[in-house]
Amino acid sequence: MTDSIDRAPPLRFDVVSLFPDFFTSPLQSGLIGKALTRRIAEVNITNPRDFTTDKHHRVDDEPYGGGVGMVMKPDPIFAAVESLPQLPRRQVILLTPQGEPMGQALLHHLAEDCDQVVLICGHYEGVDERVSHLLTREVSLGDFVLTCGEIPALALMNGVIRLLPGTVGKPDSLHQDSFQTGLLDYPHYTRPAEFRGWAVPEVLRSGNHEAIAAWRRQQQIDRTKARRPDLYERWLQEPR
Repeated sequence: MTDSIDRAPPLRFDVVSLFPDFFTSPLQSGLIGKALTRRIAEVNITNPRDFTTDKHHRVDDEPYGGGVGMVMKPDPIFAAVESLPQLPRRQVILLTPQGEPMGQALLHHLAEDCDQVVLICGHYEGVDERVSHLLTREVSLGDFVLTCGEIPALALMNGVIRLLPGTVGKPDSLHQDSFQTGLLDYPHYTRPAEFRGWAVPEVLRSGNHEAIAAWRRQQQIDRTKARRPDLYERWLQEPR
């Protein structure tokens, strides 16, 4: 028997994917696998190919207007999404390079304000534009193109599930993540105290918690300024 967290019901993910097997190993591994076993969240995979009506079970066709590649047909996607239950607080998301960038604020919103998240994984040259009538938002993993939408869908589920109560053993660690305060995370060190001539900063071995906190805060600021000047400028504009 598995124990469960007092979150009733679990956050439901419905993934519309042509390749259900893609998710098998990642969703059985590590903290995410444990969270699903404990019913903190649940993931259901629906294959739009199962909703095709032609003898070849086609889910794609040539684009109107010409051009290279194929486009995912709207009818199997509509049928797949419409076959799903509809929970009260529901988001239907298409994973696409044209969407809003996936960020920590979005992950928090889905973790805290949703009962159900439907993820549509695109393929080929894209998805028929009429699928947009099903959507509440479009989300991108970044400014690059992948072979499929399953990769960003998996990233989104991972990011959301780790925020749900009970997934991470020490919830306080979530408050120190990169992007939680608008800054990147500070450097982390563990034993040995010296490795190949590189020593752990003395302040971290001092036992002075106030000095350690000040050092870590400054490291966050310096690291963000050097590595992500865009985030740093945004952080400077935030009210203190």
